[in-house]
Amino acid sequence: MGPETVAAARDRIGAHLRRTPVLRATLATVHGPREVVFKLEYTQIGGCFKVRGSLNAVLHAQESGQLGRAGVLVASGGNAAIGAAWAARIAGTTCTVVLPQAAPTVKVDALRALGATVHQVGDRYQAAADAAVGMATESGALLLHAYDQPDIVAGAGTIALELADDVAGPLTTVACVGGGGLLGGLTAASRPGDRVVGVEPSGSSCLHQALIAGRPVSVDPDSVAADSLGASRVGDICWATIAGRDVGSVLVTDDDVIAARRHLWESTRILVEHGTAAAVAAVLTGAVAPEDDSTLCVLLCGANTALHV
Repeated sequence: MGPETVAAARDRIGAHLRRTPVLRATLATVHGPREVVFKLEYTQIGGCFKVRGSLNAVLHAQESGQLGRAGVLVASGGNAAIGAAWAARIAGTTCTVVLPQAAPTVKVDALRALGATVHQVGDRYQAAADAAVGMATESGALLLHAYDQPDIVAGAGTIALELADDVAGPLTTVACVGGGGLLGGLTAASRPGDRVVGVEPSGSSCLHQALIAGRPVSVDPDSVAADSLGASRVGDICWATIAGRDVGSVLVTDDDVIAARRHLWESTRILVEHGTAAAVAAVLTGAVAPEDDSTLCVLLCGANTALHV
């Protein structure tokens, strides 16, 4: 995947979505105060970046005559489903979602409020994904993948184009990693001199384990952030896109994630999901530090969470 694919996605979805703002802030890290730029992607339609990829896929299918009366169908831990439901609403079609039984109530309620048909299957994302394939085959619905589909990855990459316009580079962009769709998109759209760092909880680290093994491998996610970072295997598109690129991989603990989420709320009154807080934790703990020739950007990618910290 290259930057031209991401640019095409921006042209396709730009008129329908919000251009999310940036916020300059200071984080009290273990090494002292550090200046960062937050990309406030949680203010996107649906409370998460996921609608970018979903809408790109749905509109592309609509343009090419591949979107039928059965609408769209997606399996997700929650956020990709919300993105797909919003995309279907914008495109004027229907959406069916398949979620694990453990999906957060706040996300299930949001989906039903959007008019999506909700099925809950299994206790892991993979069980829901397997069920979704069969349902799409039977119904003829357009099957969207939560993170490993070209249009999905390209849509996520449009965030990097906005950052490049709004923040002086080079950039070091820090983002959480689930299945790698966001990381792959950011990498595809990055410029020479830019760097992307993926952050995962140690108990849900399919990217990190793939880098150790030299290939994507299956993991068993076990983390407070598993509802959004619960992929059991890094996506093939992400893996191919980051090969040979300046992409870092950092692990944080669940305790780091919980503390970062609370710190972000107490210091800025920004409330995000645990998965999103992983990116903040990497900076607070010093696992990712600013460089003299690069602006440190932290992507706050989702806030579909209950109102407590």
